[in-house]
Amino acid sequence: MGGGERDRGTEGEAVGGGQSAPRTVAVLAAGGKNGAIVARALLARGFGVRAIVRSADRAGGVPAGADLVVAPDPAGQAEGCAGADSVVSCAPADASIALLDALRPPYPHLVLLGSTRRYTRFPDQRARGVLALEERFGALGSPGVLLYPTMIYGAEGENNVQRIARLARLGVVPLPAGGRSLIQPVHTTDLAAAIVAAVERRVSSPHPIVIAGPEPVPYASFVKAVARAVGRSVRIIPVPLAVAQALGAILSAVPGLPRVRQAEIRRLVEDKAFDIGPARALLGFSPMRLEEGLALTFPRSSAT
Repeated sequence: MGGGERDRGTEGEAVGGGQSAPRTVAVLAAGGKNGAIVARALLARGFGVRAIVRSADRAGGVPAGADLVVAPDPAGQAEGCAGADSVVSCAPADASIALLDALRPPYPHLVLLGSTRRYTRFPDQRARGVLALEERFGALGSPGVLLYPTMIYGAEGENNVQRIARLARLGVVPLPAGGRSLIQPVHTTDLAAAIVAAVERRVSSPHPIVIAGPEPVPYASFVKAVARAVGRSVRIIPVPLAVAQALGAILSAVPGLPRVRQAEIRRLVEDKAFDIGPARALLGFSPMRLEEGLALTFPRSSAT
């Protein structure tokens, strides 16, 4: 059996039982919104963190205590991963694929972020990228796991709930079919906890593990919860999908209002509800409720 296969587990198996937890973790895209939170969480758990960024201007988010590695190309990034017990990639799928292509056996334990966009009925470039990452990881034969988060919120600079908060200023939000479709967003700190658990337990799975909030909620309820978190109330107006797309184009042209892509509006009509049982079982995952996460995201508004 080759070096890249010796620790490969099966779904539900935390490999390396009896061994001490890995002490050095290389984090790709450690200066990004979520990558910085992951690096900080790993440091808090006592890991040595090698924070890999593509350029020096992306190093601002890297937490103190991490070893900074500036590597603009996959070869340099793979070199930065050399000797690490685990490698965590918070980068987009194409960057993760390029890193996998540059790595050489024996491979480290890998924790790679994809996205539940992989399961959409309306595949786009991002969904196709996650599928390609899934295929490349499966062919590599490395120990590790793919984690597929749903919509991530709570990181500084994220533009998911923040856009909804800005739309809440209008007092009304038009949604296709009244926002009956389901959504299951996950707070960034819960995502970071899942990643840390995957590293600590050296989880290896042939199937991706979905990382989502504790339960799905209708999109209309999600919008209203965000509005309440910023001290506002909104009325949901049910509209046909075509009308929602036309309104999205108009609102996106208004200064001060967030831009909403047509593809995003189209995905509002599909349910995004997922089973997090595997994450609970393999990672000890216990995500916070939406209201709790929004209170952390908008602390000043929640206090008023």
